[in-house]
Amino acid sequence: MPLLQELTWSDLDSVRPTLVVPVGSVEQHGAHLPLHTDVRIAAAVAALVLAREPALVVAPAVAYGAAGEHEGFAGTVSIGHAALRLLLVELGRSACRWAGRLVLLNGHGGNVPTLVEVVRLLRDEGRDAAWVPCVAPGFDGDAHAGRTETSLMLALDPDAVRAEHAVAGNTAPLRELLPAMRDGGVAAVSPNGVLGDPTGASAQEGQALLGATADAVVAAIRAWCPTEDGRLRP
Repeated sequence: MPLLQELTWSDLDSVRPTLVVPVGSVEQHGAHLPLHTDVRIAAAVAALVLAREPALVVAPAVAYGAAGEHEGFAGTVSIGHAALRLLLVELGRSACRWAGRLVLLNGHGGNVPTLVEVVRLLRDEGRDAAWVPCVAPGFDGDAHAGRTETSLMLALDPDAVRAEHAVAGNTAPLRELLPAMRDGGVAAVSPNGVLGDPTGASAQEGQALLGATADAVVAAIRAWCPTEDGRLRP
């Protein structure tokens, strides 16, 4: 499989491939999921996408993102929107010197405002960039560290899931929680850092979600119709 870090410059010379860059975050995911959950999921989806579309090239993941809403919890490392924007803009400008297209594959919802700005700027500069989320279409999952992400991690790395600590957090709809979160972050609405309920999570559900997400990402890349905000949709 063509992973960027395993290639040489001559493998890529004159090829003009589509480069996929997973973008995640290092942040708290309750007491039962590891801090690198978003990075792990984005990288796993990228690998599945590559298996379905081997002409793509997948870059090493950008591990750190804009996760200030989780800084009330130890272990979270946020570089903020300004730093993430600068990093991704310069990454895109450099990569697009040899890549024909750039796809930022996002695993953390807090990165979205920055991704929109980055892709709009790169496209305004004449670079064929877009972003796409690691989300299974039509799936109405919980917001953070609940059943959805727990199922995904059970499928990817069950030994990393501390099932004995998997308890529900605030299960109210995210739209109801946002005003308080804007002022005090996730800690203001959920003392354990969970927005949802991991009860019922399973590796089988996680595998199905991973497959559906990868299928949707591949379809979006093949269609290549960026919306006004730069997002690819199938």
